[in-house]
Amino acid sequence: MAVKLFEPYEINNVTLKNRIVMSPMCMYSCHNEDGMANDWHYTHYTSRAVGRVGLIIVEATAVTPQGRISPQDLGIWSDEHVEGLTKLAGMIKAHGAKAGIQIAHAGRKAELEGEILAPSAIPFNKKMKTPKEMSVHDIKETVKAFGKAAERAKQAGFDIIEIHGAHGYLINEFLSPITNHRSDEYGGTMENRYRFLKEVIAEVKAVWDGPLFVRVSANDYLEEGLDPSHYVMMAKWMKEDGVHLIDVSSGAVAPAKISTYPGYQVPFSEKIKREAEIPTGSVGLITTGIQAEEILQNNRADLIFLARALLRDPYWPRTAAEELGYEIEPPVQYQRGW
Repeated sequence: MAVKLFEPYEINNVTLKNRIVMSPMCMYSCHNEDGMANDWHYTHYTSRAVGRVGLIIVEATAVTPQGRISPQDLGIWSDEHVEGLTKLAGMIKAHGAKAGIQIAHAGRKAELEGEILAPSAIPFNKKMKTPKEMSVHDIKETVKAFGKAAERAKQAGFDIIEIHGAHGYLINEFLSPITNHRSDEYGGTMENRYRFLKEVIAEVKAVWDGPLFVRVSANDYLEEGLDPSHYVMMAKWMKEDGVHLIDVSSGAVAPAKISTYPGYQVPFSEKIKREAEIPTGSVGLITTGIQAEEILQNNRADLIFLARALLRDPYWPRTAAEELGYEIEPPVQYQRGW
């Protein structure tokens, strides 16, 4: 039987050498609050490329200074960021992986000095700041910032762009009725709540013709919130709008009790893949090669997104291959120890 985890995967004319994706994970490692890539980023991401990961998606990279989750986040709001990101994308690709970047705005979950923005003036919890409700002008400016970020990502040589629409950050805040209490064209109905993401996708696609992913939180885990069936409908809209793959995570739009266990988010990926007929990536407590292979062989997702497992083991692809009785080519420098 062929091992699907190590089969190439083609998406919109870009071929990944296997189905293993490094999930975007914040490193909180920028100095001087300038959003510039530095030695930590070059070492961290490149080592996973050496470790044989097929696609590496760089952490949530802020499209505006006030869109950072923390003052130490990577940025793509200025042309000055392009040089460091070009070096980073080049180093990832030099070791045989494809390079992706997640463009993001933190919304009400930004932990920064000064004003923060959200669809509605509702804080995440009692400890966090109350955001300013965005005017239509703020919305249009932010949509433009996503487009400029995509332009810079293209200039830097990234192969894939992922729009961050999950985990309670700005786009997710527009999508969920828990966080979006607007009464204008950006609130109320599901179509209206989707409008901000729709405009972001259009703005990105005006400058970007490579593969486009969107990460979603497919379950709010709250009665008044969204569930996977709502996301099936939105995934159909995203497909019509030119998105190529949905990266399916869940939770974090508002405090909620979440029962986590191995593969707990896989059913959401499977439902969206089958019912919206769009490729999906699955993420969340996927730790072994056998588990990843089961997801792929049963057609529950097209790509396997790994986060903490790759923090623990930059050579996870080798570990998984061994488990599955499959041989992967080592870097020539590591042949003696592979």
